[in-house]
This record gives sequence, C-alpha cells and structure tokens, in this order.
Amino acid sequence: MGVEVRTEGVTKSFGSQRIWQDVSLTLPSGEVSALLGPSGTGKSVFLKSLIGLLRPERGSIYIDGVDITTCSNKQLYDIRKLFGVLFQDGALFGSMTLFDNVAFPLREHTKKSESEIRQIVMEKLELTGLIGAEGKLPGEISGGMRKRAGLARALVLDPQIILVDEPDSGLDPVRTSYLSQLLIDINAQIDATILIVTHNINLARTVPDNIGMLFRRQLVMFGPREVLLTSDEPVVKQFLNGRIIGPIGMSEEKDETQMAREQAMVDAGHHHGGAEEVEGIAPQMRATPGMPVRQGMLRRRQRVQEILHTLPPNAQTAIRNSFEDGERTEVIDQYPATAQSRY
Repeated sequence: MGVEVRTEGVTKSFGSQRIWQDVSLTLPSGEVSALLGPSGTGKSVFLKSLIGLLRPERGSIYIDGVDITTCSNKQLYDIRKLFGVLFQDGALFGSMTLFDNVAFPLREHTKKSESEIRQIVMEKLELTGLIGAEGKLPGEISGGMRKRAGLARALVLDPQIILVDEPDSGLDPVRTSYLSQLLIDINAQIDATILIVTHNINLARTVPDNIGMLFRRQLVMFGPREVLLTSDEPVVKQFLNGRIIGPIGMSEEKDETQMAREQAMVDAGHHHGGAEEVEGIAPQMRATPGMPVRQGMLRRRQRVQEILHTLPPNAQTAIRNSFEDGERTEVIDQYPATAQSRY
C-alpha cells in the first residue's frame, strides 16, 4: 500500500524570491491527488522538495512518518527508494535503449541478476504497452511512448509513492487520456500514493481523488475533488474553466484596475474568453474493467464520509451524488444481468 505524505508549514525561496510559503497538506495513502496552478507557481519545485532534492527554509515534510528535512543522509537515501518519479520529458538517457533505460534503477540500486532484471523490466514494459519497443532508442519513438517509458522506469522499483510532473506536456488530448487511464490502472494494481502536477483541466476534473491549487505563493486549498470542482473561489473557478476573467493574468497576477476593466467588458456583452463555465462534476475516471478495485478509492470513501459535515454544502451534495453513482456502477460491473433490471 502507498504511504502517507504530509507537509506542515513548508516554505521555499530562491534567494530573495519566495516561491511558496506555509504549505500544509496531506496526500492520503494510496489515493491519487493533483496539484494545479498557473505557470511559475512552483509546482515542480514542490515535487522536488517532497523527494528531498530541494530543502525548504521552514516547515516539515513527513514521508511515512519520517521528517526528511531533519533526517540523516542514509535515512533520506532509504526514503527515496519509496518514490518513482515521471519527469515532464521522461528524462530518458538518449544513448540507451528503452530496455536499458528502464533497467537502470535496478542495476544501480539492487543486486538482482540480469535474468531477474529482464523479467521485471519486461513486466513494466508490458504494463505500459511498450512490448516490442524495448530495443529502440528514445529518439526513435514518439513523445507519448517516451512518457510511457519514463513511467515504466518510475515503476521498476515498485514504488509506494509516484510523482508525475505534467504528464500532458507535449501530448495531444487522446494520448493524455490514455496516460491518465494508465495512472488510474496502476493505482488499482499497486495501490501507490500518486501526486500529479498538471495544467490540464480535463485531467484535473476527471482523474484525481483530491485536488490542490497553488497561487500567489500560497496553497489556495487542498481537499476532496468535489470541494474544488464546486468552489466559488475566483482563482479556482477561473483556472478550472480556462477563462480570462479572474485574478490570474498573463504575467502572474492582475491588479484591481485590469480586473475591473475586464469585468466591464463582460458586462457590456463582450466574450469573456476561455470555455463556457462547466456545470456539474464530470464522473471520475475508473480503472479499466478487469482491474482490481482501487483500494484507495474505498479508503477515500470512508475518509470523506467522516469529514463530510465539515465541507461546503455544494461539495457535500456532489460527494453524496458521486458515492451513489459509484455504488451503482460497481453493481453494474459485478452483476450486469441483475443490474440491468435495477437501473
């Protein structure tokens, strides 16, 4: 099972530039979470901080109960073995075949024999749909295949935490959907804790169990997906609907004069830019039929029911509806003949 990741009051700067401050959140064990935010808000910096590549000035980062900001180098080395990371470009070695790229962590960090390594690598290549391409170089395959090869390498040490940095970068919507489905299926199979950093609105609406958003050097909010998808917070609504109107501008944030000018244009009947506001909540992506039931989804259901009374009314309604839809779908999946007469 995946392990819990928790940050408490984490603050990171580069010189005099504050990236974000006082970020506190918990990635629940075995659940899929997404971190959103405009470009330049430090989402990738946050990922690097979680794995100990960057050290925050203040705060604590607990991985399976161990604070990696104060632990020894040996402890940090062991903690990093819990992680698998998929970087934006796959970060493959250009001179190595896909097989050798995926095998690299096993050869570096284990004492497994070459026959054991071959078995593990081929399993991961099959899982990511790359059987037959193991002899190719990264330059000989498509961007989508490179992403999947990067994911295979991230999985090769059987991580309990998977960090995914902008999986949609450089991919068309169809390939992004395939990769999203693959992440959900992997979560169903190995029950890893997954954090996805993304700008992709469709992915954010349909994949994660939990969503967070960084803006103006703060974590605006983090919680069950229904909380953000029903939120009236201006920056959240603007981002999730891809609109011009709102606090986010082309260059970081807007001043009040620009926001008032844009709102006046909308009031006068001019187009607001971006998509029409989405009504309701899109169904969450489910594991492919035949996959195990996502244990993280079952734990999430129990966890969210316990905190339901503390959430905004719109989120409560959406959560109840999603639970009912989920139970109905589970019945149809398990008992299709009987369910046909019931639904």
